[in-house]
Amino acid sequence: MVARHARPDERPTTPGTAAADFHAHTTRSDGVLEPEDLARQARDAGVRLLAIADHDNLAAYRDLTASGAPPLPDGLALIPAVEINSVAGRLAAELPEGELHILGLGVDPGDAAFEAALAAQRDARRIRFYAMVDRLRDLDLAIDEQVASLDVTADDALGRPTIARALIAAGHAVDVQDAFTRVIGAGCPAYVPRRGLDPVSAIRAIRAAGGLASIAHFADAPSREPLVRELMAAGLDGLETHHRSFPSDAREAMSAFARSMGLVETGGSDYHGDHGPYAETHAELVVPDSLADGVVAALAAHGWRVEH
Repeated sequence: MVARHARPDERPTTPGTAAADFHAHTTRSDGVLEPEDLARQARDAGVRLLAIADHDNLAAYRDLTASGAPPLPDGLALIPAVEINSVAGRLAAELPEGELHILGLGVDPGDAAFEAALAAQRDARRIRFYAMVDRLRDLDLAIDEQVASLDVTADDALGRPTIARALIAAGHAVDVQDAFTRVIGAGCPAYVPRRGLDPVSAIRAIRAAGGLASIAHFADAPSREPLVRELMAAGLDGLETHHRSFPSDAREAMSAFARSMGLVETGGSDYHGDHGPYAETHAELVVPDSLADGVVAALAAHGWRVEH
């Protein structure tokens, strides 16, 4: 399989930019940009290889690659990807919010079993979403009017950022961070625990769909080697060593750990859009060419070929 609209590589020459972003979000989960807009803004910022990793769905990839869809921006290659917010189960007490996020890069969008697993994840998300809406009403922080105005059918993986934006619109929070810190984060009054796949099941589902499984934004990985080895035994391929939020020392520590474990390094902006256009987030992203080349090679081993 070949990444959609792959073109000869044209790496930008401006220091500090990244020609690849393996982790970004659209309105098909909890981002603010339509898939076409994200693709255009990413290409304008210098990205040549993009993985839209919306939560629990591949809708953005399907939108952009459907028969009759407008062509992708010239020079941009698109990789099918997904982010699964797995429930840590017995490890819950040791992990933030009891979750571990798993990226699936290069998954087969036509794999029926994988789509069924993602559909079950989305169903659980929707139940949780409305349970939190009910809880907010009981707390006199109602967002019913704001939710009623949303096109929730366009959001294939309803999440807390959508609730946070509704809280802002209703005057109950000043920004997304405030909403999470006071109202909907773990331990807060309106928080409802997630249900769904555990990390091992998520990794196995991604691998069965031909994808590369990588732990997302887990800065504690170097201190959690037994956990990482356990997940490697289940098929874990990689580790997101270059998340946009990581400072340079964290990136170095994560890279050294990934190399020592034989894991593929991945990296991405984790762009959602609440804090400005893509270009602003991209300016904070570091994805070395060597990292991108390593991902491309790993994808090729999993059956996806990105033409350069």
